[in-house]
Amino acid sequence: MKNSKKNLKTKTIEKEKVVAETINGRFAMLGLMAAIGAYLTTGQIIPGFV
Repeated sequence: MKNSKKNLKTKTIEKEKVVAETINGRFAMLGLMAAIGAYLTTGQIIPGFV
């Protein structure tokens, strides 16, 4: 009984980590796309930095 409780808690933490990493990856891809779009339209990735 004690061992099954420990496994249940571990699975919950792992599921949350997977969700967090998925969201993090999606926002990182969004940032990359924004940087590419900025470079294509203005020639600069950081606005005002030449």
